[in-house]
Amino acid sequence: MDAPFWETKSLRTMTEAEWESLCDGCGRCCMVLLEETDSGRLYETNVACKLFDVARRRCTNYAARQKLVKDCVKLSPGNAASLTWMPETCAYRRLARGEDLPDWHPLLTGARRTVEDAGVAVMKAVSERTVEPDDIWDHVTAVRPRPRKKKR
Repeated sequence: MDAPFWETKSLRTMTEAEWESLCDGCGRCCMVLLEETDSGRLYETNVACKLFDVARRRCTNYAARQKLVKDCVKLSPGNAASLTWMPETCAYRRLARGEDLPDWHPLLTGARRTVEDAGVAVMKAVSERTVEPDDIWDHVTAVRPRPRKKKR
């Protein structure tokens, strides 16, 4: 039996379909993160990007997302390892760092619901369209741990 593509290919050599299939659909990268300017500490919120459909956990305009949302970052093989604000569970980030997919990942289980079962999926959120900028700090749900430093 052949090894799965994510074990035999680098992120740079994957097809577009393979690359896109790495996304587990958790939606966590579409949630607004706040950064404390002095410390660089990141705060998770329950506020979703204005293009994020919470029920489907998908972008409503994926093709034009960077044009419509100035802070939307396009993941690429070149930046996947350096985006330390991405969730630790993110397949792109994990593979870029030489880690395995989490055991609940849909590519391993064959079922999208395992993201929910693992407690990783965004299940409730409010759209940033409904939150006043001055009120966004009221929506903080967690403080992110500082990114792990690579061992030398």
